[in-house]
Amino acid sequence: MASLFRDLTESSSIREISFCDNGLSAVGMRSMVPFLQNADNLEYLDLEDNNIQSEGFNMLFRALRDIPIEELFCSGCGIDSIEIDSEHISKHLKRLHLNKNIINADGCRELSKLLQGGASTLTDLFLNNNEIDDNGVEILVNSLQRNTSLEALSLRGNDAISNQGNEMLLKLVNNISSIEATLQSNHTLAHITVNDVDQNQLEDEIHRHIDKATRINYCQRRPAREKVIQSQLHSETRAELCRLQGIDRSLYSEIDPLHLPEVLSLIGQNHGRGELYVALSLSIMTLFSTINRQRCIQQEKEYHAAKAAEHAVIAAEHRAKVEELENELAAMEKAAEGNEGNDDTEYRDKKRRRKWWWGLWGVA
Repeated sequence: MASLFRDLTESSSIREISFCDNGLSAVGMRSMVPFLQNADNLEYLDLEDNNIQSEGFNMLFRALRDIPIEELFCSGCGIDSIEIDSEHISKHLKRLHLNKNIINADGCRELSKLLQGGASTLTDLFLNNNEIDDNGVEILVNSLQRNTSLEALSLRGNDAISNQGNEMLLKLVNNISSIEATLQSNHTLAHITVNDVDQNQLEDEIHRHIDKATRINYCQRRPAREKVIQSQLHSETRAELCRLQGIDRSLYSEIDPLHLPEVLSLIGQNHGRGELYVALSLSIMTLFSTINRQRCIQQEKEYHAAKAAEHAVIAAEHRAKVEELENELAAMEKAAEGNEGNDDTEYRDKKRRRKWWWGLWGVA
């Protein structure tokens, strides 16, 4: 195998290589690395069903950084842990096939590095038949919140993914919690495949809404606007999505009444008179409840303002009384000081008179 790769190194025109099911191991991958580092035109590499394991895959991935490879097959290769160095991420990789491995949430954490940042090139990620659970789904979903490159994500055959994981995928492509959240959902993913429906009505509902959102991503020129129209402005669809995502709030509570005519016009144009009647009923109820709430707040404000004024009058009366008592105390202190001065003067006068009397009698 080493001699084969030495011979291949001399050729720079190879565009596609398939070593599918050839018994390659991590040792074989080590022999392949020098060839890969000089494969200036290699775009397609198939290594499916080889026993390269995690060591071989990590070694391979580091070698792909500067070559123009766009599609890599490493399904069924015994990969259970992945280490992706952010400094050695392929600059051209678009499609990555990692089916039938042993990848779990830790592997998803490493793979998420390929999905973050504006420089992400990956368009298709296949992770069927691994050991990914809801934690792994959450990691992938978080990395895809602002991703604008990935168009297909396949997670079929990961039996540990529950309805909770499916709900996170639904929220990723159509967050119904608010109009703003819907507008900020992922509008790039056009295909999401998860476990096949297995007599689970809730899972079936979730998948149906995921498919609807991803079809909008694929077909519509303005998917964000279309999702608002199709889900937020359609009463039955919104009610289903709110139930699936645990949302309990009225749509019309976040719409400025000034924009209500425009919203109602969109509903009538896209969903017909029946939905328009429902929207009118709901919006009027919300508007009245808002008005009633405003009236209650105004009344409560007036009550507390009156109480504040009443307390201000009482406080002013107490301040005046304190000032009056302080003035009275000051006057008493001043009078006491005056009396002490008079007593001293009288004592000195009596002493002079005694001296004069004794002087008459010749007594010193």
